[in-house]
Amino acid sequence: MKAIRYVLIAIVAVIILAIAAIAIAMAVIDPNDYKPQIEKAVEDNTNLDLILEGDIGWSFIPLGLELNDVEATLDGERFVALKQLVAQIDLWSLIAMSPQVDTFVLDGLEAHLSINEQGEGNWTRIMPEPAEGDAKGRQDLTSTPEQTAAADTSDEQGGKALNFNVDNVQISNAQVHYSDLSTGQKVTLDDFSVNASDITLGSEFPLEIGFRVETAQPQFAVDGSIEARLAANEALNDFAVSGLKAEFKMNGEPFGGKSVTAKLSGSANANLENETATLSDFTASLANLTLNTNLDVKGFGAKPALKGTLAIDEFSLKDLLENLGQPAIATTDEAVLQAIALSTNIGGPAGKPALSDLMIKLDDTTFKGSGSYNLDNGGIVFNLQGDKLNADRYLPPAVEGAEAKNNAPAQTAASGTEGDLLPLETLRGLLLDINFGLGELIVSNLSINEIKASTTASKGVLKVDEFSGKLYEGSFGANATIDARTDNPKWTINSDVSNVQTLPLLADLAEITMLSGGANLKVDATTSGNRISVLRDKADGKISFNLAEGEFRKMNLTHLACQGIALVNQDQLSTDDWGDTTPFNDMHGVLEIDGNVFNNTDLVASLAGMKLEGKGNVDLKQTLVDYELGLRIVGDIHRDNACRVTEYVEDVVIPVECRGDFSGGAASLCSFDGSRFRDTLKTIAANAARKKANEEVDRAKGKAEEKVREKLEESLGEGAADKVKDTLKGLFK
Repeated sequence: MKAIRYVLIAIVAVIILAIAAIAIAMAVIDPNDYKPQIEKAVEDNTNLDLILEGDIGWSFIPLGLELNDVEATLDGERFVALKQLVAQIDLWSLIAMSPQVDTFVLDGLEAHLSINEQGEGNWTRIMPEPAEGDAKGRQDLTSTPEQTAAADTSDEQGGKALNFNVDNVQISNAQVHYSDLSTGQKVTLDDFSVNASDITLGSEFPLEIGFRVETAQPQFAVDGSIEARLAANEALNDFAVSGLKAEFKMNGEPFGGKSVTAKLSGSANANLENETATLSDFTASLANLTLNTNLDVKGFGAKPALKGTLAIDEFSLKDLLENLGQPAIATTDEAVLQAIALSTNIGGPAGKPALSDLMIKLDDTTFKGSGSYNLDNGGIVFNLQGDKLNADRYLPPAVEGAEAKNNAPAQTAASGTEGDLLPLETLRGLLLDINFGLGELIVSNLSINEIKASTTASKGVLKVDEFSGKLYEGSFGANATIDARTDNPKWTINSDVSNVQTLPLLADLAEITMLSGGANLKVDATTSGNRISVLRDKADGKISFNLAEGEFRKMNLTHLACQGIALVNQDQLSTDDWGDTTPFNDMHGVLEIDGNVFNNTDLVASLAGMKLEGKGNVDLKQTLVDYELGLRIVGDIHRDNACRVTEYVEDVVIPVECRGDFSGGAASLCSFDGSRFRDTLKTIAANAARKKANEEVDRAKGKAEEKVREKLEESLGEGAADKVKDTLKGLFK
């Protein structure tokens, strides 16, 4: 026991003597006497020139070092400087092999980082380039990656939890200047400060950070302040942030010179060993936009599992743009884009985050649904159902003279370079399964109800499997396919329209009221290309149409027919009020699609006392119509005496032509076709000749009958006259 006691006394004595020796050395030795040697050592081993202008001091309890007014230059220019550096370690904690930093103070740090025109950073020139022999020798002494990895593994397996304690950390007035001569960009970090105290692993400690960052391209500045309480375990694999309050005040060119404030608050923690993270009551705001979330993350690899909620509080998009200094969105209805909100639950299996109970509010429209995203293949599944949306409220307002202005850009665009319609590479990578529904949609003044849309995309083929709805007392259904597997995508479009009332449809769509009736259409069309003009030029297919119990408006075809009949009858019409409509039954035909031109050779419609027949074409590119119509007289068509249907005009075709720009209206498109009336006259002449021939035959029959009757009466007597008359009628029938 005495031996052990003596050994312990000896150890304590040695420690005391060592401490005494250190204390005596620090009291006797002045580190300022060695400034020249320190400066020379730095200059000999680096390309830096070290200047120690201030005092160097040290202390014993606590054990510490203090530097004042230190500067280092590189190639004659200031590289780094600091006003004061104080680092103090508790001596007794060092003796106990559990080092505890008492104070760390860094004041007035200034660093200058730059990149020249060749893209080289000045910090790469701090160390001199080694001689060839030195480089080879260093390579020989360097461990292989395998040895380094083995050493790291050994340290990790045999290491202990870190015992780290810091009483106080203060960084103030730090600044970093960065410039890139190759791009002209300049970034400055000013007024950087950090304050933290009682930093102990396993316990919370307060942290305060402040800074200002400025950029030159674009001109932008942000003043930031962050307050929080941080915690980390001794193994440094579990971290927590609580009481986060961060504020960033921004201004500059991106915000049109306005000042914008962004804020963050909430709590978070992450465990690296378990690969879990949590955001609790986390709030992020930018101007009048606020996002709230509670989120759990499990797995930091390629397939994380998410669970939580996310919500964007109701906000005004117009106010947000104004606050951010962005151009305003002009809308027909100034009251729109004033109430937008979003909320959803987040969940789903690992690698497939999903949204449920999704709610999107756009003013007085509400969408509800769900969706998911597959991280493995990028597949998107979405289901969304809305109630009512008036899209016209969100269109730009009409401007006087807009029609004339719009015509000029169209001509310029046609003569200029036209861009691609679809991003083919993006489309080829899409994997979609989207279902969309809307109770009512108003667009371009059209009212469409019960809309259903189903879209899929895979391996470069996009399909609209269903697009249907109810439209003006009728219904429609369509499907389309875009095959984008080649650089010349192929389009296929099929559509069926049933009993859609054309009058309100055309009136709401284009203010055209020339036609009414229940329309039935069947469209089968194909085209190819990736530009609008090419798609129009390559269009091919046909449109079958049928309109039942309708009428032509702002045109009276009966009046046109009566004008032709009056000419035949060599009479003048006495009726003044003809009206401006022409009723018809069952107008049908087929439009053959040939690029921008629709050809029609079998237009047929039944009118009162007439049959409408015609052929022609419609040029959508030139907005021109060119039709030759014929009104075939099959019965009485009007009470006007000049329009009486005699045997001369029966089955006669009254020619009508419809030619001109249909975008300007239909009132002046159709008129009597005098150039084709000579064909009508031929038919009338043939009818007249046939009638004259019939009359001559009848007269010859009458004369022959009279002569025979007279001779028979002379022979048989007058009493047999009636019997002879009946016999002659049978003979000459």
